[in-house]
Amino acid sequence: MTDARQFAGTTVAVGLVALAHALLTWPRRATLAFFGVGALVAFVAEAVVIALGWLDHHIGPTMLGVPLYVLFGWTGTVYLAFRVALLVVDGWMAVVLAGVLATGYDVLVDHRGVEEGHWTYTDDLPGPRRRGVPWWNYAGWFVISCTTAAVALPLL
Repeated sequence: MTDARQFAGTTVAVGLVALAHALLTWPRRATLAFFGVGALVAFVAEAVVIALGWLDHHIGPTMLGVPLYVLFGWTGTVYLAFRVALLVVDGWMAVVLAGVLATGYDVLVDHRGVEEGHWTYTDDLPGPRRRGVPWWNYAGWFVISCTTAAVALPLL
């Protein structure tokens, strides 16, 4: 198995484990909202960034340039961050903390995807970068993570 296939497979597995856990521990409506809306929001955001020419992914299969495996990675990561946040605080503070935790995770690992050739940031936007990852990626993680958690919150 190539490194890219192993990476994608592991990412999908994380998302499936998160989904299974949610199905066992959350109300069904909250689970469907979280994972369905979360995947849709992540897909649209990735598709927009790809269409703008700011990001290229190098692992398929893709739809509109968005690798399908990333939808599992987004939702699995945000789910874990939200569950941890709910242990510490509740309500809307948990949504914000989930956004902070998921974004913090991305700050620690996103550069590895660049270094290993899974994706390339191709933008020329001004602003800071951390190990080749632009600032807008982290802003996007925060917004998408908070949006995903906010969808489920009223259904819990």
